[in-house]
Amino acid sequence: MRDTAKMTHTLQQVTELTTSAAGPPRWYALWTRSHSEQMVCDQLSDRGFRLFLPTLDVWVRRNGTRRRATVAMFPGYLFLNHAMDKASYIEVTKARGLVRILGDGWDSLAEVPDGEIASIQRIHHAGVPAMSHPYLRVGERVRISEGLLAGVEGILLRSRPEKGLVVVSVHILQRSVGVEVDCASVEPI
Repeated sequence: MRDTAKMTHTLQQVTELTTSAAGPPRWYALWTRSHSEQMVCDQLSDRGFRLFLPTLDVWVRRNGTRRRATVAMFPGYLFLNHAMDKASYIEVTKARGLVRILGDGWDSLAEVPDGEIASIQRIHHAGVPAMSHPYLRVGERVRISEGLLAGVEGILLRSRPEKGLVVVSVHILQRSVGVEVDCASVEPI
C-alpha cells in the first residue's frame, strides 16, 4: 500500500515537472552503463518520461548458433525528450544504470538537435537495413578498410552519402592525389 502511494506521488511529481515553466521539451542524450540502455529506458518510462531508444536488428553468433538480436543503435546511449528543470534532472539521475545526462550540469545540458532525432527516428521506424558506422568528419585522417585500396591512409576531404574523397599526400614532394571511395569502407585512424 505504501509503495503504491509513493509511486502515485512520484507520477504526480513528474506530471507537475512536465507542465512546469521549464520551457518547451528538448532532446537530451543519456549515457548509460554497458548494456543498460533498456533498463534505464524502462525505469524512466515508468516514471512518465518520454524516451527514444533506437535499435538495430543484427545477426549474432552464440554457442555456435546464429540468431537475430536487437541491440542499441548507439551503444550506451538513449534520448530523453523533456522540459528539464532541477527537480526533473534529479528524478532522471536516480535511474539505476544511468551514468549521467550529457552536459555540464542540470542548467547547461547538451541538447540534441530536433533534426538529428527526427532523422534517426525515420531510419528506426522505416525498418530499412541499417548498421553502425564510425563517425567521420571532413579533414580527419582515415584508413580505407576494404577493397583494392585496403590499408591506404589519407585525409577525408569530402563526404557524400555514397562517395567520399580521400586525399593521400607525399609531404616531402608537397603533392597529393585524391581518390573517391565508398564511405562505408573508410574508418577513422
